[in-house]
Amino acid sequence: MLRPIHFEIHVDDAQRAMKFYRDVFKWKFTQFEDSPTDYWTIETGSKEQMGINGGMLNRPCPKEDTQAIMGAVITMDVPSVDEYITKITEAGGTEAMPKFAIPGMAWVAYYKDTEGNTFGIFENNPKAK
Repeated sequence: MLRPIHFEIHVDDAQRAMKFYRDVFKWKFTQFEDSPTDYWTIETGSKEQMGINGGMLNRPCPKEDTQAIMGAVITMDVPSVDEYITKITEAGGTEAMPKFAIPGMAWVAYYKDTEGNTFGIFENNPKAK
């Protein structure tokens, strides 16, 4: 099997997006100095913690352009979907798909960040139904 090793988020307003992801998930952003465009690396957790890191850059063309990169859905493991729904909405995120159960496995919800990118939140919970 092949596993994801990196992700990128394309944004319209880098400072607004960084604030959103810092406020909600406590991610760390670092300007990548030798990039041909403004680019930030994203540290999502410690090396001991399972997961991947990523990057963020300004969207290379307007969202209305059919060539715009609107991003891929990434899903974050969270301790409580309800808790993170509150954090996300307080940070300016909006609901894309309301919380639902994967029976016997998890609670899941999809939200949009401040840049219109969709992401998921996943709470492992065998009692979900």
